[in-house]
Amino acid sequence: MRFYLVTLGCPKNTVDSEMMAELLRRAGHTPVETARRADVIIVNTCGFIEAARAESYGELRALAARKRRGQRLVAMGCLAQRYGDAVRRHVPQVDAVLGTQAWPEIVALVERLHDVEPPAPILSSRPDALVTSISRRSAVGPSAYIKIADGCDASCAFCAIPLIKGRQRSKPAADIVREARELTARGVREAVLIAQDTTAYGRDRGERDALPGLMRAILAGAPELAWLRVLYAYPQNVTPALIEVLAEEERVCRYLDLPLQHAHPDVLRRMRRPHDIAQVYALIARLREAMPDVALRSTFIVGFPGETEAEFEALLTFLEEMALDHVGVFAYSPEEGTAAAQLPDQVPAEVTAERYDRAMRLQQGISRARNEAQVGRTVDVLIEGVGEGLSVGRSYREAPEIDGLVLVPGEATEGAMLRARVVAAQEYDLIAERVQSNRGR
Repeated sequence: MRFYLVTLGCPKNTVDSEMMAELLRRAGHTPVETARRADVIIVNTCGFIEAARAESYGELRALAARKRRGQRLVAMGCLAQRYGDAVRRHVPQVDAVLGTQAWPEIVALVERLHDVEPPAPILSSRPDALVTSISRRSAVGPSAYIKIADGCDASCAFCAIPLIKGRQRSKPAADIVREARELTARGVREAVLIAQDTTAYGRDRGERDALPGLMRAILAGAPELAWLRVLYAYPQNVTPALIEVLAEEERVCRYLDLPLQHAHPDVLRRMRRPHDIAQVYALIARLREAMPDVALRSTFIVGFPGETEAEFEALLTFLEEMALDHVGVFAYSPEEGTAAAQLPDQVPAEVTAERYDRAMRLQQGISRARNEAQVGRTVDVLIEGVGEGLSVGRSYREAPEIDGLVLVPGEATEGAMLRARVVAAQEYDLIAERVQSNRGR
């Protein structure tokens, strides 16, 4: 059978889709580049917030409207896991629904759909399944994500992930090292470690502070890997051992994503998040002391229930004082089943939108200033795209897909690691010029 795969949502979905495609290939099924040519269309959905659900429903409806006779449509992923019955009601052309952890069953599902006429809707959910690791021939480009755990044990008031994916389950370290080695053999230069909380890795197995050891094992097991990057490191779990790995290992990017969510203790208490802001200030100071050139990213929610103007101003003050390199701001979205959805004093949408704009405008100026401070530095740039006399890539300071880019005049080889001097800065991107021949090719 020919299959067409659409991936929506976060990098964790990207990893699942790549592994699913590999399983289908092994079983003799063929990927195609358009839905029209496919016998089965698979949509890996996102259901994290309302905007993501709307996008997922929109994609399913659009594909359903063009569905031809005999073609099958499968909804899988987070939307399918939590709202499987609703998916079948709202998009009746969907032939099967597959839960988040049930993606290893994709081959059996596809072949069953092929044999049944008309196909019966199937709901398969495994929220407590082990995190499976499959070799990924489909990984393309110089950078790839490695999911080290799935699920989450935190009880953040605004987040539906534990309702969708269950408790945290860590992938065996040997599987992760093998993935890194296999990806490197296929030309991947950068591995990006992801989980709902990477710093909680191994805790479900009784291990404490296991992430630093895992990182060192990856570096030893994949010696050709140029960069190792960590996302989603919860601030309360950033230990001296993790800072030591970031500071000492040359192949580890001096970059850390710290999802703080807010900067006022009362809002953080309502969010059921760690609320000692003094500890956050101290952590950022320790990171910058150990690595003066560290790049820090965070995310924040505005308009959380009960957020006062004074609490929001505290967030703006924090942004000014901490001068983080990269910041994502999100408008609060009440999610069914979460504690925050039941809180009083929901902030009006127009107030939330105004606060979002103010925070983003402030951070834009901060980001530009942080970028301007890079002018004159010489950095390694991993080239991700080339065309029309321009090479586009990233330095250690930019994570794939979420941060800015480094633009280098001239055409290099995709996957090359260039030495380049930063000559100009924009709000999010840097302009650099090549200073010597490419390295690592």
